[in-house]
Amino acid sequence: MTDEMTPLDLDFETAYRELQSLVERLESGELTLDQSVALYERGRQLVAFCGECLDRADLRVNRLVGDAATGLSAERLE
Repeated sequence: MTDEMTPLDLDFETAYRELQSLVERLESGELTLDQSVALYERGRQLVAFCGECLDRADLRVNRLVGDAATGLSAERLE
């Protein structure tokens, strides 16, 4: 795991894989309370980051679908 990376240093796929790994470690029951809390905090960051990525992707898809229906050109969203 890369604890020193912030979610902004990741792409969606990497963040999602890290989140899956954190869940597996938390479910193992082999961590101390402090380790569990630290992983939980990191997991919350990753969930928020992944949610933002999905929201942006959804907005882009909706924009493209709307543009295809109206014949307008697609606009890149930052």
